[in-house]
Amino acid sequence: MRQSPQQHWRFLYACAWIIFLVDLATKAWAVSTLSQREPVKVIGSFLQLTFVRNPGAAFSFATGATLFLSLFALAVILMITYVAPRIVHRGWALVLGLLLGGVLGNLSDRIFRSPGFLRGHVIDWIALPHWPIFNLADSAIVVAAGISVILSARNIAPVAPKDNRPDLPGV
Repeated sequence: MRQSPQQHWRFLYACAWIIFLVDLATKAWAVSTLSQREPVKVIGSFLQLTFVRNPGAAFSFATGATLFLSLFALAVILMITYVAPRIVHRGWALVLGLLLGGVLGNLSDRIFRSPGFLRGHVIDWIALPHWPIFNLADSAIVVAAGISVILSARNIAPVAPKDNRPDLPGV
């Protein structure tokens, strides 16, 4: 759905803000409710709420590289803010909004949680069988990846070719 880049820009940041706030609220809930108790079975052993502080990325990858993960997240945020004004398709605005919200959610944990600045552990709390424990920020990032595959397979470009771009100030 093609609309003006400014409408997509607003949609992108609204999605990011919603994902960030919901992730922040659910992590606060998980810390206060789940941190001192055994896993809560929601749907038997299929879906459980289990509190974990994760120093790494998904699948316990890079547990000793928290600083690198934080710096990578900052680079992703900068890239999204650079590309955002050029987005010409609402689907790509959704992808980048979900990605930005998810990255901001996990980066805020790395900035403000122990053991320290840019080295904090991410709060994970959703458990499925045979899958790493995750949070809503992680879910937003995975959904963004899935939508980006679909948009790419349909050959939908996130930005207009240089010769078809609308005149945008500062772009």
